[in-house]
Amino acid sequence: MSKHVTRRKFIRTLTGGVVAGAALGDALEYAVAGQNGDGYRLVWQDEFNHDGAPNPQNWNFENGFVRSHELQWYQPQNACCSGGRLIITGRREDVRNPNYQAGSSDWTKRRRFGHYTSSSLLTKGKHSWRYGLFVMRGRINTHPGSWPALWTIGDHKPWPAGGEIDIMEYYRGHINANVAWQGANGRAKWKSVFKPIVQFHDPNWSDRFHIWAMRWEPDAIRLYLDGKLMNLVALSKTVDPRYKNYNPFHHKAYMRLNLAIGGQAGGDPSHTKFPVLFEVDYVRVYQRS
Repeated sequence: MSKHVTRRKFIRTLTGGVVAGAALGDALEYAVAGQNGDGYRLVWQDEFNHDGAPNPQNWNFENGFVRSHELQWYQPQNACCSGGRLIITGRREDVRNPNYQAGSSDWTKRRRFGHYTSSSLLTKGKHSWRYGLFVMRGRINTHPGSWPALWTIGDHKPWPAGGEIDIMEYYRGHINANVAWQGANGRAKWKSVFKPIVQFHDPNWSDRFHIWAMRWEPDAIRLYLDGKLMNLVALSKTVDPRYKNYNPFHHKAYMRLNLAIGGQAGGDPSHTKFPVLFEVDYVRVYQRS
């Protein structure tokens, strides 16, 4: 059965009290979109309602060692769809690095082996958007070393000039909602919110599915968790003086879903029980007509 519902069901859910599963997600989407949905309509979605590899019309994959000195070797086979979900699996296993070069100054080449594997999916080259309501319902592993994320990257300039929006990011006990762009010194400027998961006062928080959302409009970016505003960034503040007052958030961006292990922020996974999972029920993008 499709997880997409009608506007009428949105309203019925909002007025009907506590609900569970996808219906709650739909209610939160409606609430984030504003009164009467503010004219938003669904323009793209992946409900992961088939079994097997992720839809190649929606997703590409990153491969190998990629960034931030992370420990995992990215490979497509660690991502699959099952039971109406995308499941990204982080494993502790050895893989040979075909790019290995003894004594290389490049960290991606001087490792003879990777000792962890995972997947990173991205819509680059397939789908990108400017403005809209982006929603994901997912469940994340919060054990040491786990670093899952849903983020957007500008597809028109290199990072950080192209901009980055971390709709969902977790590491070292904190949920993060971040926006980054290039400052006058050529380095990334960050507007970040870090919330310890212990502040949710729910010992089973990481066992539950949650709703992450971004409302990206011409004047501001708003990031939400379970319908509550986490971060607000005025786009009047994100101008890049190095590019004649260029603003990356007035241009298209693509989406990335990944589960990193360790690295510069992820923490030490050596005592974590593997495999670890990042489960995604759906990803949806709405835009105004």
